[in-house]
Amino acid sequence: MDVRIEVTWKAGLAPFFSTETFLRLTEFVKNEYRAGPVYPPAALMFRAFDLCPVDQVRVVILGQDPYHGAGQANGLCFSVNPDTDPPPSLVNIFQELETDLGRPAHTDRTLESWAKQGVLLLNSTLTVRSGAPTSHAGKGWEEFSDQALKLVAARKDPVVFILWGAYAQRKGAFLDGTKHLVIKSPHPSPLSSYRGFFGSRPFSRANQALQNWGKPPVDW
Repeated sequence: MDVRIEVTWKAGLAPFFSTETFLRLTEFVKNEYRAGPVYPPAALMFRAFDLCPVDQVRVVILGQDPYHGAGQANGLCFSVNPDTDPPPSLVNIFQELETDLGRPAHTDRTLESWAKQGVLLLNSTLTVRSGAPTSHAGKGWEEFSDQALKLVAARKDPVVFILWGAYAQRKGAFLDGTKHLVIKSPHPSPLSSYRGFFGSRPFSRANQALQNWGKPPVDW
């Protein structure tokens, strides 16, 4: 797999690209794309990184798996293409955003505007087989996304990490909450959103931290 990824990420992740884990992952992903539909399209696999260079990351939102339905996944966690109905989790994210900030949520379901402002929308696993959730889990993507998180966390500047759900919170357990702001809540999925996601106010809390650090807020 030719790693066509934004240059600052390519430099920072270079040690991982030469590991046996990544070589095995590369072979697996190539074979999966050859065998049948895999999402997102290969050209969008690293889109979260391409839109948000390492030194511009101010907020990280961590997802688990790309959407596995046709035309949904576009390389940014929780987002979908503009001509696709927003999935329930994204609907709930927009609902919390509207309540949190006291204004109508943006209707840009691609979330591209967030990414371009320094919000890294990172899935733990970057690809998935059509109709088969978590089908690419345990193949090496988790190690790759761990390295990306560690690269951001090691920067001098503090960052806001938003961890929705138990999976994201386990993955981000190593994050230093005395240096960074780590916001934890239940997942925005319909199964857990009413257990504490609604009312968790992640967007205003993130912006308050950014302003406290002398950085501009995100226009959510």
